[in-house]
Amino acid sequence: MNFNYYLPVNLIFGRGKAELIGTEAAKYGKKALIVTGHSSTKKSGLLDRAVKLLADAGLESAIYDKVSQNPLTTTAIEGADFAKSEGCDVVIALGGGSIMDCAKAIAFIVKNDGDINDYIFNRKHSDEALPLILVPTTCGTGSEGNGFAVLTNPDTGDKKSLRCPAIVGKASIIDSELMETMPKSILASVGFDALCHCMEAYTSKIGQPITDMLAHEGMALIGEHLVKVYKGEGTADDWDAITWASTIGGMVINTAGVTLAHGMEHPASGLKNIVHGRGLAALTPIITEMSVGGAPEKFAEISRCLGGTDEKDCAERINTLLSQIDLKITLGEQGIKEEDVDWMVDNFFKVSIGNYNNHPVTFTREQIKEIYLKALSVSYTHLRAHETDQYLV
Repeated sequence: MNFNYYLPVNLIFGRGKAELIGTEAAKYGKKALIVTGHSSTKKSGLLDRAVKLLADAGLESAIYDKVSQNPLTTTAIEGADFAKSEGCDVVIALGGGSIMDCAKAIAFIVKNDGDINDYIFNRKHSDEALPLILVPTTCGTGSEGNGFAVLTNPDTGDKKSLRCPAIVGKASIIDSELMETMPKSILASVGFDALCHCMEAYTSKIGQPITDMLAHEGMALIGEHLVKVYKGEGTADDWDAITWASTIGGMVINTAGVTLAHGMEHPASGLKNIVHGRGLAALTPIITEMSVGGAPEKFAEISRCLGGTDEKDCAERINTLLSQIDLKITLGEQGIKEEDVDWMVDNFFKVSIGNYNNHPVTFTREQIKEIYLKALSVSYTHLRAHETDQYLV
């Protein structure tokens, strides 16, 4: 057995821990750039609260609130220019995965010259960024637990991760109380994203014992607690459980990566700006059904975490969960058309080749296209046993 695991992340987990925003930020700077979205942290009062906590700790602050879902490289560049003009020396993210990813990119761009796309495609490298404090308000992406920042280039539609150890948070303050203001539709989407992180890391060819252990725990927590919270029956312990599962998901993909579902979703949301978790919902059951033969023991465990029996009912259990959280949807219902598929296939092999290589089954280009076409109109496809044989490698 040989493996390497390295993730220097400082997790501050617990209800009420958001009160530490100011004292943590004060360790790293004198003026904070607060990166957030257009409205949610304003409506919840978290933004005003953070500004006060920073002031109480002796920090000035400036606010950059232009981040939307599927953050753009151009938005991150604009935010970095604003941070420089304001003289900010620490970056604080208040929000979901898009906010945290954009904040990471802003912190990186401030310290590095040149085109951000060169760093995303590994044509240039750097290990410098402004210090980051990450405060998630959704339990889904796990961006607080890794060194990834997913960005979309608006000129090309390429959606791909900036990856750098310097954009791991100096502190990630994970307070499940902040999650409770999420609309149900957002909770469903991000909760399924967290599950996919764990499932994909668990089945990844570059997974290892520590990521397997953590991913299994994350899947079990989501299987036990997500539906309860979605239905409004969750206690503080249930919220803690799915919040922790989300962070686990971010941690495991830092080492084990993601596989085909994420790799195939990125071209869809890069092209049409769809909600990431909804794109995953359209693709994951189909991909799972076509992949179980590549790692039957792993897919059997996934099924059991979701209340199933073995690999044969894994896709069915995923589909049942999607039904329970009202997330059964097709790519077609999200604006993807048949004429988009060829572009998405090409873009998949451009931006997601690492995810493709991590997947337990190697599909041909035609099979990737087949998955997209099925996902356009079929929210769940149960292939007969003999039809899955062709996908075993």
